[in-house]
Order: sequence, then C-alpha cells, then structure tokens
Amino acid sequence: MLESPAFLLVIGTLLGFLSGIGIGGGSLLILWLTVVLSVPYPVARGINLLFFLPSALIACLFRWKQGALEWKTVLPGILAGCAAAGVFSWVGMVLDLAILQKLFGILLILTGLRELLYRP
Repeated sequence: MLESPAFLLVIGTLLGFLSGIGIGGGSLLILWLTVVLSVPYPVARGINLLFFLPSALIACLFRWKQGALEWKTVLPGILAGCAAAGVFSWVGMVLDLAILQKLFGILLILTGLRELLYRP
C-alpha cells in the first residue's frame, strides 16, 4: 500500500503543499523515503532535489506575482546558494555518508529548536 501510485501521489501532493508554504517538504520527503520506504540515503537526496526544483520554481513564481520577491535582495542569495550547493555537493562526495547523516540530523534538531523557541 505504501508504494502504490495513488498513495504516493497523495504523499507527493501533501509534501508539495508543505514545501509551497515554506514548511520544509523536502526534509520531510527525505525522512519519508529513508524511514518509511527504506530508500538508501543517496537515492533519497537525489529524489529530493528533483522534487524540490519544480516545487520551488512554482512557489517562487507565485510569490513573485504577489509582489513578495524583491530581486535586488533575492539575487545575491540565489547566487550564493548555487555556489554553496556546488561546493557542498562536492564535499558530500568526499565525506563519509555516516558523517553527513549525523550532520543533517543535527541541523534538523537545531532548526526545530529554533522554530520552537523563536519569538518575533
């Protein structure tokens, strides 16, 4: 049942929705793939990237139409993000997978704590 196309469509839609409103559907997708479906972590990362690109593009287009994106502010972040993605993708090929998994887990915990404790 967990691998049926209809169920996966529902999960993909839910994660796309969460990603579109900025909750982090990509992180949840990696957890779903690795914990529930037992997909190897490197494969889950690749699937996550393919999932994220169109989701992020669509969300950005809607935010741009709403006037929520200021290109002067966003463009440096896009360029820095692309550069960092390239560098750390290479680092990810060099480092041991177990180290990356632990670092990612720490990042998720710290992010969760920040969200819980953040006061505007």
